[in-house]
Amino acid sequence: MNRYPVIGLNRESKIPLYHQLYELLRAMILGGEWPPETLLPAESELQASYHVSQITVRQALDNLVSDGLIYRQRGRGSFVSQPAIQTTLTRIISFTEDMHQRGYQPSSRTILTELIPATPYIAEKLEIDTGEELAQLNRLRFADEEPLSIERASLVHRYCPGVLNENYEMHSLRETLFREYGIQLVRAVESIRAQKADQGQAELLSIEPNDALLSIERVSYSQSNLPVEWLQIFYRSDRYVLHAELQG
Repeated sequence: MNRYPVIGLNRESKIPLYHQLYELLRAMILGGEWPPETLLPAESELQASYHVSQITVRQALDNLVSDGLIYRQRGRGSFVSQPAIQTTLTRIISFTEDMHQRGYQPSSRTILTELIPATPYIAEKLEIDTGEELAQLNRLRFADEEPLSIERASLVHRYCPGVLNENYEMHSLRETLFREYGIQLVRAVESIRAQKADQGQAELLSIEPNDALLSIERVSYSQSNLPVEWLQIFYRSDRYVLHAELQG
């Protein structure tokens, strides 16, 4: 593995030095010369090797962080990120199916199962009365044994009584709804936003507190057009990308 790109910086070019350095480091990463989890040279090493300022190096590394190509760990340095997992916004797809299609081995760990009263917010989303009983299932999701997301599913319990009796580390919730209750999730409405990880989320996902998360809130509807499930998913933003193909 080459420690540094062999090409230098062109000081006569109109392209800023930080952008030239960014492009060189980016090429090393995308070309596979620096595999995932490789520790990048220290900022001082890059300064000395390319005869540039600390500001130039910082700007180049900041751009790589923004691209999701590297991540920083306090006190340790900058590391090459794992390739991001992309998903396409075209149809409802289970986590298990999504991971299998992308060549990853999915697994889950159940964090919590309980019956809870619907809050006013969730009740409105599910078109039920505040306080109606919900079956809540919280799971930590893995891709190739690496924590990828936290899922919190809340289902209208009267539509699927006893749904929490299943082992959802071994079985699919979506398949159980169809097999045991005849409920097929045929459409969904999603909202997507960015947020910072709190301490608990960071510990579960093996990231730092305040690292960026991709938060997805989804209401899924049955074949009878009834809202059945309110789902909230928190993805590691360094490992998951949403991809949409649009037509004009």
